[in-house]
Amino acid sequence: MMLETRIEAARARTLAWLASMQAPGEPRGVSRISAAHDAARWPGMLLPGTYNAVMCADLLGGLEADRPAMLAWFERFREPGGEFRIAGMQAADIFKKPDLAETWRYIDWHVTNYTLGAIQALAPEHAPRLDFARPYLEEQKLLAWLARRDLRDPWQEGNNIVNLGSFLLAMDDPRAADALAEMFAWHDRLQDPDTGFWGVGQAGDPVRKLHAFAGSMHNFHLYYALGRTLPYQDRAVDYVLSLPPQVDSACIDVDAIDLLVHAHRQIDHRRAEIERWCATLLQALLDWQEPDGGFCDVRTGTRRQDGWVRGYAEPQGVSNTFATWFRWIGIAMAADLLMPGRWAWRFRRLVGIGYRAW
Repeated sequence: MMLETRIEAARARTLAWLASMQAPGEPRGVSRISAAHDAARWPGMLLPGTYNAVMCADLLGGLEADRPAMLAWFERFREPGGEFRIAGMQAADIFKKPDLAETWRYIDWHVTNYTLGAIQALAPEHAPRLDFARPYLEEQKLLAWLARRDLRDPWQEGNNIVNLGSFLLAMDDPRAADALAEMFAWHDRLQDPDTGFWGVGQAGDPVRKLHAFAGSMHNFHLYYALGRTLPYQDRAVDYVLSLPPQVDSACIDVDAIDLLVHAHRQIDHRRAEIERWCATLLQALLDWQEPDGGFCDVRTGTRRQDGWVRGYAEPQGVSNTFATWFRWIGIAMAADLLMPGRWAWRFRRLVGIGYRAW
């Protein structure tokens, strides 16, 4: 089957699967995470189920939703400061960063960034409410927060950085440019010139290097969004091309394709190899699609999401909106690299996973 035909067929199957995830009794567009998600028992988990489903359907050009009702539905999850939180999460059930406030900040910012992406897909004119992030416009507050970033854990910190950066980019405030300049100065001081990544102790440990790559790919989005030259981008490409072009986790696969696709456009470095690598992984991703039309993350184990340690969990190997959206970002970026302009993909406009700079 021709590649174009395969992609079209996969797209149609995914849109049908997304429609099947509609949550009973909720506005059109509210989605369960998976067939394993008991929405009556875990109603709060409709939030990640829905923001992933909305952004996936929007990417594929098939977003059908009751948009006014959906905007009102998302408001149910908004905290007083403007951030969004998964209802039902308790401190005893989530992972712990050095202190509880830092833990909630990490989870809430992550959930908020994705929720805002879904809201923007539904209503591009909707202005985000970012009161919770405005204290970081103050120089000392921001510098103190940056000083606490633990680059022994670069994957989580990459999420932290890109989430705050996304909020700053979305603010209508002249101080945001100064705050972003401070963030770039922090990056310039700490980037590893041998790899182009941020992360402590990556050189001799392949797992730590993989985590540094996965975290740094998030940081790269800030450079793309502002058109800044990304130092050592060729080194980052070299690392990804050293990985086998085969299906890994939904996160790793989209990170790798995103990094290569942006580099292919921005620098003249190993472009033919990038195309071959992405073409191979693209075929593998299409092979990974489940019979129901969705995509799973990995095949075995237990899947948790967005901060849970105890509480909500479901089996791996099941199609879910998180993995389906992430895998379609990779498919769409690779397909557009190989067949530019063939599809009118709708990449996310807010910085973060799913964002493309053009």
